[in-house]
Amino acid sequence: MDRREVAALLAYADRLDPDRAPKTREAAGERLDQWADLLSDVAPTAPHPEGRHWDASQVVRRHIATSPYPIRPSDVSRPWHTFKADVIGRHHDPVPAVDPDNSVAYVRALYAGRQAVAVGAVTPTSYRELTYGAAAALTPGERDRAEARRAALGAYMPRSVADALAEHRPRRAARERAAAEDRPDALDVACPYEHCLADAGDPCRNGRRVPRATAHPSRLDLATVRHTAQESAR
Repeated sequence: MDRREVAALLAYADRLDPDRAPKTREAAGERLDQWADLLSDVAPTAPHPEGRHWDASQVVRRHIATSPYPIRPSDVSRPWHTFKADVIGRHHDPVPAVDPDNSVAYVRALYAGRQAVAVGAVTPTSYRELTYGAAAALTPGERDRAEARRAALGAYMPRSVADALAEHRPRRAARERAAAEDRPDALDVACPYEHCLADAGDPCRNGRRVPRATAHPSRLDLATVRHTAQESAR
């Protein structure tokens, strides 16, 4: 939010809770300076792909209606960053239109894309949902390739047992679904992210070397390029 938007938000808060409004012009100015600084990276409104839109004024209203404590800028910024992370988490980065060897430009392009998604300027993009219906839509040749990929993952238990255990083996289940639907599998390739570099077959890791639930976007990009090249070669 810019300074004008923050001022409007504070004016709205003061209308809802006039007893806690600043009593002097100086105090009001100091409050505006603080809020404008801390909310500079918060959007006033933003859409969500599932319809749960972000509206900073409604966050203020909810706080004043339910909390006995005076509202602070963090009461707005924290919910925003939670909302933003959820939106970005549903987004799969497309390959940026920059030289991938230019790591600085590549990262900047990814960051700009995610920021645009977070504030609603760009609609989140995703790969096909992991559903049985997607697998059923494959051609006979694609189904044969999918079964071959699933077999390559190692069928060391009956399929019925594997399906029953899927929720307890989310990483392998995701790989099997990707194979069944003939989609890119990030774990088919090594991670190119310089702070990870996980080997093919191994999960990506965060800065503390703890396995991540999802692969790094650049790894998925690489797997998508490889998958597309293999499709083209057939």
